[in-house]
Amino acid sequence: MAARSAPSCHLRLEWVYGYRGHQCRNNLYYTAAKEIVYFVAGVGVVYSPREHRQKFYRGHSDDIISLALHPERVLVATGQVGKEPYICVWDSYTVQTVSVLKDFHTHGIACLAFDLDGQRLVSVGLDSKNAVCVWDWKRGKMLSMAPGHTDRIFDISWDLYQPNKLVSCGVKHIKFWSLCGNALTPKRGVFGKTGDLQTILCLACARDELTYSGALNGDIYVWKGINLIRTIQGAHTAGIFSMNACEEGFATGGRDGCIRLWDLTFKPITVIDLRETDQGYKGLSVRSVCWRGDHILVGTQDSEIFEIVVHERNKPFLIMQGHCEGELWALAVHPTKPLAVTGSDDRSVRIWSLVDHALIARCNMEEPIRCAAVNVDGIHLALGMKDGSFTVLRVRDMTEVVHIKDRKEAIHELKYSPDGTYLAVGCNDSSVDIYGVAQRYKKVGECIGSLSFITHLDWSSDSRYIQTNDGNGTRLFYRMPGGKEVTSKEEIKGVHWASWTCVSGLEVNGIWPKYSDINDINSVDGNYVGQVLVTADDYGIVKLFRYPCLRKGAKFRKYIGHSAHVTNVRWSHDYQWVISIGGADHSVFQWKFIPERKLKDALHIAPQESLADSNSDESDSDLSDVPELDSEIEQETQLTYRRQVYKEDLPQLKEQCKEKQKSATSKRRERAPGNSIRLHFVHGYRGYDCRSNLFYTQIGEIVYHVAAVGVIYNRQQNTQRFYLGHDDDILCLAIHPLKDYVATGQVGRDPSIHIWDTETIKPLSILKGYHQYGVCAVDFSADGKRLASVGIDDSHTVVLWDWKKGEKLSVARGSKDKIFVVKMNPYVPDKLITAGIKHMKFWRRAGGGLIGRKGYIGTLGKNDTMMCAVYGWTEEMAFSGTSTGDVCIWRDVFLVKTVKAHDGPVFSMHALEKGFVTGGKDGMVALWDDSFERCLKTYAIKRTALAPGSKGLLLEDNPSIRAISLGHGHILVGTKNGEILEVDKSGPITLLVQGHMEGEVWGLATHPYLPICATVSDDKTLRIWDLSPSHCMLAVRKLKKGGRCCCFSPDGKALAVGLNDGSFLMANADTLEDLVSFHHRKDIISDIRFSPGSGKYLAVASHDSFIDIYNVMSSKRVGICKGATSYITHIDWDIRGKLLQVNTGAKEQLFFEAPRGKKQTIPSMEVEKIGWASWTSVLGLCCEGIWPVIGEVTDVTSACLSNDKMILATGDDLGFVKLFRYPTKGKFGKFKRYVAHSTHVTNVRWTYDDSMLVTVGGTDMSLMVWTNEMEGYREKRPCDSEESDIDSEEDGGYDSDVTRENEISYTIRALSTNIRPMFGIKPHLQQKEPSIDERPPVSRAPPQPEKLQTNNVGKKKRPIEDLVLELVFGYRGRDCRNNVHYLNDGDDIIYHTASIGILHNVATGTQSFYQEHNDDILCLTINQHPKFINIVATGQVGDSADMSATAPSIHIWDAMNKQTLSVLRCYHSKGVCSVSFSATGKLLLSVGLDPEHTVTIWRWQEGAKIASRAGHNQRIFVAEFRPDSDTQFVSVGVKHVKFWTLAGRALLSKKGLLSTLEDARMQTMLAVAFGAVPSVVTSVCGKITYCVESWPELTMGLCLPCTPPCEMDS
Repeated sequence: MAARSAPSCHLRLEWVYGYRGHQCRNNLYYTAAKEIVYFVAGVGVVYSPREHRQKFYRGHSDDIISLALHPERVLVATGQVGKEPYICVWDSYTVQTVSVLKDFHTHGIACLAFDLDGQRLVSVGLDSKNAVCVWDWKRGKMLSMAPGHTDRIFDISWDLYQPNKLVSCGVKHIKFWSLCGNALTPKRGVFGKTGDLQTILCLACARDELTYSGALNGDIYVWKGINLIRTIQGAHTAGIFSMNACEEGFATGGRDGCIRLWDLTFKPITVIDLRETDQGYKGLSVRSVCWRGDHILVGTQDSEIFEIVVHERNKPFLIMQGHCEGELWALAVHPTKPLAVTGSDDRSVRIWSLVDHALIARCNMEEPIRCAAVNVDGIHLALGMKDGSFTVLRVRDMTEVVHIKDRKEAIHELKYSPDGTYLAVGCNDSSVDIYGVAQRYKKVGECIGSLSFITHLDWSSDSRYIQTNDGNGTRLFYRMPGGKEVTSKEEIKGVHWASWTCVSGLEVNGIWPKYSDINDINSVDGNYVGQVLVTADDYGIVKLFRYPCLRKGAKFRKYIGHSAHVTNVRWSHDYQWVISIGGADHSVFQWKFIPERKLKDALHIAPQESLADSNSDESDSDLSDVPELDSEIEQETQLTYRRQVYKEDLPQLKEQCKEKQKSATSKRRERAPGNSIRLHFVHGYRGYDCRSNLFYTQIGEIVYHVAAVGVIYNRQQNTQRFYLGHDDDILCLAIHPLKDYVATGQVGRDPSIHIWDTETIKPLSILKGYHQYGVCAVDFSADGKRLASVGIDDSHTVVLWDWKKGEKLSVARGSKDKIFVVKMNPYVPDKLITAGIKHMKFWRRAGGGLIGRKGYIGTLGKNDTMMCAVYGWTEEMAFSGTSTGDVCIWRDVFLVKTVKAHDGPVFSMHALEKGFVTGGKDGMVALWDDSFERCLKTYAIKRTALAPGSKGLLLEDNPSIRAISLGHGHILVGTKNGEILEVDKSGPITLLVQGHMEGEVWGLATHPYLPICATVSDDKTLRIWDLSPSHCMLAVRKLKKGGRCCCFSPDGKALAVGLNDGSFLMANADTLEDLVSFHHRKDIISDIRFSPGSGKYLAVASHDSFIDIYNVMSSKRVGICKGATSYITHIDWDIRGKLLQVNTGAKEQLFFEAPRGKKQTIPSMEVEKIGWASWTSVLGLCCEGIWPVIGEVTDVTSACLSNDKMILATGDDLGFVKLFRYPTKGKFGKFKRYVAHSTHVTNVRWTYDDSMLVTVGGTDMSLMVWTNEMEGYREKRPCDSEESDIDSEEDGGYDSDVTRENEISYTIRALSTNIRPMFGIKPHLQQKEPSIDERPPVSRAPPQPEKLQTNNVGKKKRPIEDLVLELVFGYRGRDCRNNVHYLNDGDDIIYHTASIGILHNVATGTQSFYQEHNDDILCLTINQHPKFINIVATGQVGDSADMSATAPSIHIWDAMNKQTLSVLRCYHSKGVCSVSFSATGKLLLSVGLDPEHTVTIWRWQEGAKIASRAGHNQRIFVAEFRPDSDTQFVSVGVKHVKFWTLAGRALLSKKGLLSTLEDARMQTMLAVAFGAVPSVVTSVCGKITYCVESWPELTMGLCLPCTPPCEMDS
């Protein structure tokens, strides 16, 4: 039978034997429902002693090692180990996940604790710094983190009597933490003379700042504040592992096996010694204790759980037992009873009852046990030992029958023959011995064919053969009982095997993945009756396969729970259960087998929720039953959107190229051109790889995207407005439910999602930081507050955002394969669906994570690729369109039915009030009723249906439909061919927008005297476009091949087109009919040009490195230009039509004479004297400056000189269109640059009258029309960016003070060296003669370690009184500014010096101080808002930004009572040089001294960082909020002024522009103030050249002289 599908039966976890006592502590509690919660392996267990029932939480993917109980005792938090470990908060009643906290810790999560009201959770990691992290666990958000300690931390607890205080303890330390703002600040506990410095294992907090802690030596240390005040000696005789506080007092448990109860003041109540009770044994060690009322729960090192009732303390009740330390390998099942036998390296053999879920017998052996077997009659139990011996016991009373040692190495496998006469024993020395059972186990044979250790063996049903597997994966057969190897295949062919536990063999080929030959499958067991096979592997997974499974990579169902390797797995005798055992987790799992017939009744057990994609996962093998992928989808899945260079990389690349510039900047460079261009119209729509990206806005405009532009199209006026905030391809678009805001996601290394307003075209929020490479799907929630997005990284991450705040709410890995769509549930904001390649998943939010369940298909359908999805009329219903043309209808996660909707994939789907509309590859739009029962109407997109007044031409009938939207009485349709159509409900179709189809666009030509242009593209079409207000495609013609270039003849009547196969044609420019065509070359024709004037000659350049010159009239080739070493890129004629200028791919600039094609050498100085008919060359002295600093990485692909010879426009590989003054001599010219194209701009052309610039993009397939705006004509517009790649030095000199300040490097006190050299030994380290009364007492004890001796020095001296600061002289003015302020109407002055904030009373001359800073203060500001009176913020220097106590920080404090309100630890390495409060006083802006001069905005009351971004590459002196704004601020510094806007979590900046003032140069700005000129807020910047400038908006208005370098107050 084919193993192509997974088996349809199922396993359900029924019971877990064991408890994790080793290496864990405090992990056992009573819940509110009096159930017991603990964990074992990777499973959280909730056990009800009353019903003797277990519930399981299986949201973890690896060993759980920590657990905390919420104060209300229903919710549980558990933390796991792993490379990317996470914390789950789950409900102990429903065992469902409530929240997932991730993305911070590494290695593992060692401890967890909830605070008093259960709102916050603290966690400690296992990383090298043992990081401590505080979470708002409901929102899944990290509030604060800090490095915990250099050594292990064992316990952490919130102080339940003081808010925002925590205590942690561990190896040789205890720390007392306070949480303020986002800063966790530790103070180390002072052991002093009261006790020895030692390892603290557990702690509990009490009233009055008291903390009790249990130490390694068995003492209890009592702390007040951070000081040790007393010790309780000998509370236990060895380490105290657990301390539990409850209403009655405290319970402690230790390694000595004792439980002690204490009252609330820690006076002893009673002792219970578990070793002395009837269940006790020597070496019992308590790991966890929980005291509730008169019950005490105890967990031990050896995996037992006891329950003690206080008044019968010597009769503890054993609730759970398991194997202890050491690996667990041996497993056998009883042949006739529901019993399982296990044996472990802990030397015990245990018999478990599968019906009663209990241990019924236990026996300790001399040696670690590695394998076990029970005889057919169930009388004898054989155990193989690690030392090479084996023992046989009677099952009845566990007495020994025989003990035999024939081998020296471990026994791995033993089995009785089916007739009970023989026992086969497989050993590590690669032999199998055969013993006769009746002859008191006399050895009767030996099999020695293997070259490696024996791993598995099976008997044949007639007991005449055995088969073995060894460590090499070899399968051998032997004849019994003698042990002769059988080599003939014929003899073996008919053998029926009594059991199947071998991992290699034809019947189990399918259990191995396709391309692996590793031995990571440890055990197999076949169930012949149910035709299923169960396997256990090294990854903690139990799998079910069909049996037999012959082809590699068979499908399976998989079950997680075990953490590390599963060592053995067996069916019970009646196939009711599967028993699996874990090696390192010592646990025994009992799974209930649910056969196929029962499954039908038990639909509810379909996919169980779990975070790891586990539960019933199909494998990814041989999909022969899945239909072929549609060609379009196939193409699309292969797009990666990866870039060699991302725009984000530019700043770094420029830095790397800094060296080269040094030489280049000596010449004074031309200013940027006065003209500017503005995007006017874009032809194109991105349909070929996007879906559902086309919508009506509130006022009936149409919003869509192409290249890097969000377009809003007004169909009445045929105009477009543009959102230009993106800098690379937009891949997805979603519209807010109110239809006024739009979200767009782009490609990028750290791609961003922009939410912008369609009215103002301003960004409202920018989201980034959680995706890689790009964002391929976005969707708003029904209330519009949240946004879901999917990335195109390898795991297609799904993120849920609160977009206004810019916060990530939750994140999860989506799928290995591409996800096409994400949809949020309109009824429940916490639910969403994703659909993609063989993927339909239903998600719900849990804190910081999302929990996904795969759609359950059952027998109804195949696992198909989903292209689109929508929710229906209730929260349960969802609909998805497949790649085969079906619509799937889902209820909850179950597929209810499928409906055939289209031929070929259903690409788009839209839900209406009463029905649905779908669009597919077949070019049909279908309207459906609300349950997909009836198709109400279909519209075919055909040329014949085009309305008479429609602009443009439809290229083909029935184009593939990629987007559908409804509104305003119309259906809006977007096609794969880049067309946007409007279908009237009555049938006629209007074409609104169109562009080229898939394939690069290179060819572009503008008409010599009309506002039209021609384009030719790899999509095999030649198109003529109208550039006048009608903006439409005038004509189109299909070509036999794609083309790369075209050119109008000088009279505009003919159009020459070069094709990709080396041919070219001339067509009539009006009708596009062929006039003539030639085919002389084999490679692409790259440029084609008519000679000027009469157009007598046509020059045709090809990638073969030749240029052919044809006589147009005689249609003959008259010359060939030879001599280029590489392919030709650009050609230009001179005015006389006698000379050709040529550029090649090897960056050669060559000249040829026409018409013969003779090569000429022209000196570079002469070139510009020649009159050129056109200039599209990118090489030569005249355009040296167009090459950017990073010219190696990116190419300038095209250039075009305006007809007035003033402006050179260029297009480059990064998608920038730039304008330069012509000629651009000298390197790195200044320019204006514009972003709209996404990747390379392939061509740029000015129209005949220079009124417009036309550009085409390569892969974005768009044609963009820009209007040229002459100098002096300026509107205020955001899209201009005037800059050059380097700032030259000639821009104004430096004042000496400023130069000095700019070069100060702040030493950090923590790291600074001593200024005064010092010699000698510190007094307390000097060896002095001990006086008589100080002589050490004679004792045999070893001398105390150094560390402790220092504590005892100087016991006799008087204690030093505290010093109190009274007066400070000095004020830090040399390198700080704006740091003196009046308070209280001028009664007080506030300023700072050193690390102290000073409040100076003017009348009395007294000072009071704020002394919480631990290093120099560099900046100070006052909150001006009346709600926050006298609130001060100060920023200090600090070292690296690792969030530890020495990191730079900002303190916000009350000037009058010196209370600290918040501390913000920041990522500004080195220090904070400027702070400013916003208009409402709620936000704080800070600037760092780090190399990027990072600008950060904080919500200071919560300690939350809202946004952060690199400010400038040189020093920023001041940054201030506008006095009326919470989102706008200005920063000034060395040669820059920047105007900033906060959008969500993103900071957008624009440079100040100087271009309107004659000869203005960018100066170093030292101060900023804001004036209130009506209608224009002006910011004024003090400048070094002794003048003040005012800047209306971004352009400088006027320049006023003033005294020397000025500081200003506003």
